[in-house]
Amino acid sequence: MLGYPTSGTKVAVWASKENILPSSFELVEKLSGKTVYTSTDIKFFGAYGPFTKTARLNFSGFKETGEFFIRANGILSPLIIIGNDVYKGAADFCLRYMRQQRSGFNPYLKDSCHTHDGYVLYGEKAGIKDSTHFNTSGGWHDASDYLQYSTTSANATYHLLMAYRDFPQVFGDEKQANGLDGKNGNADVLDEAKWGLDWLIKMHPKKNIMFNQLADDRDHIAMRIPKEDNQYGKGFERPLYFITGEPQQRGKFLNATNGTSSTAAKFSSAFNLGAVLFNNVDRAYAKQLAQKAKTAYHFALIKPGVTQTASVKSPYIYAEDNWVDDMELASVAQNFGKNKLNQKAIVNAFKYAEMEKITPWMQKDTAAHYQYYPFINLGHYELAKQSTKIDKQKIESYYKQGIEQVWSRAKDNAFYRGVPFIWCSNNLTVSFAIQCAWYRDLTGDESFSELEQANFDWLFGCNPWGTSMVYGLPDWGDTPKDPHSAFTHLKNYPIDGGLVDGPVYTNIYKGLIGITLANPDEYALFQSDLAVYHDDYGDYSTNEPTMDGTASLIYLLAAKEAAAQPKK
Repeated sequence: MLGYPTSGTKVAVWASKENILPSSFELVEKLSGKTVYTSTDIKFFGAYGPFTKTARLNFSGFKETGEFFIRANGILSPLIIIGNDVYKGAADFCLRYMRQQRSGFNPYLKDSCHTHDGYVLYGEKAGIKDSTHFNTSGGWHDASDYLQYSTTSANATYHLLMAYRDFPQVFGDEKQANGLDGKNGNADVLDEAKWGLDWLIKMHPKKNIMFNQLADDRDHIAMRIPKEDNQYGKGFERPLYFITGEPQQRGKFLNATNGTSSTAAKFSSAFNLGAVLFNNVDRAYAKQLAQKAKTAYHFALIKPGVTQTASVKSPYIYAEDNWVDDMELASVAQNFGKNKLNQKAIVNAFKYAEMEKITPWMQKDTAAHYQYYPFINLGHYELAKQSTKIDKQKIESYYKQGIEQVWSRAKDNAFYRGVPFIWCSNNLTVSFAIQCAWYRDLTGDESFSELEQANFDWLFGCNPWGTSMVYGLPDWGDTPKDPHSAFTHLKNYPIDGGLVDGPVYTNIYKGLIGITLANPDEYALFQSDLAVYHDDYGDYSTNEPTMDGTASLIYLLAAKEAAAQPKK
């Protein structure tokens, strides 16, 4: 666990394979070995996953700082740290992974890759011949593979911009814009967001041209360090998929694209927020972003609907199936930085908000891969802040309804787990924790604070496997050591700060193609018919780090660090 602020919610989970439950527990100071707190504040639960008996041990009433262990029935917990600086630097730590994911010039490798990108496919609608070259070098690799998606990159960029906007005080300046050591007068998170914005500009070079992805799953030929790839049949160039608003097929797989909105709206939102934040840094750049935001919004309206990614060799794509949440955010983002709000933009945003009040995965036990993306309705939060009291309350109620849907599943197990174990479940967990925090901040309602903290704690070790899901964080804890990553597997390069996919339903895991564990499963005792997680590079479903999930986590960690500091 990362730890707890002194005044925060603090709950540990007891889990046993035997029919045993504690009647009380105590906190033991690490340094002195003395018992400093005793409690019977225990909530009992039944079986969960591999465990027969479970319970929640609440020590929120303990307000002292220091390092402690929980002792219950003679068993000691892992180290628990309490203090208002427990989250300090965590968001900046995760920025290391974002820099390491850079395409073009990579500051971690101090080398360049993918400098010849790319050649156009499906560009006929804009009068572009197939194989025409556009300079789209840059951006971030998607995960441990090296293809690049506009939808995830735009969402990641927005989260980084939002983190700087909302919590500028938590970020440092230790890197130059190119990611190398040295201060440049800008917070490192803003530099990283600009890296994303620069690539989005390249992916939307003209008002009638926008690309949805760079490269495809032919990328997955083998693990390698990201030098220049030549498996696409055109030298070192990689394919650029033009957004047509219609299904696209390369090979035998056809996606279900039916519009231009989902990706283009994400572009527009990121550009509008970027324009505001860079206005006092680089006015010419801010003006360019503002113009790109307008053309991207118009592109989103060409054919209302969703744009999915394309695949060639495998059936796995980002099967995004919703788009009105993206249009809601893009509409309300038109008011960013304005003293007088554009009421038409707010009306449009409300229209879209009414079409999807609750992010659909929250109402379900399962979903397709990235079916409802992003995993949180960002537009609701921004719209609530621009709304009158009655309309604000309406939007807040949508967040509450979504939280209640998850809570209806979570309340019956000791981990308060209501997020489905679908692919990238950790990304959903981060997003859900953010939604709980936003609902609390907007309303002052603390009803879901323990649920919010449980989802945060899940990511850092309070889960059936007892492991953090973030590489190297905390440095004293059990964290991924053998992720599905070429950097670690081939070169033993640490991927500091990378959030891995997270556990999946066991039935999903058993149905995936090409998964073979390379080593004995160190978590074998904690696998179950419910869900599995493996710290093994052979498992791309649970242990592959993702760029967009990490960007969302950076926002969440920044929020936690800011909230932990006592108000002055």
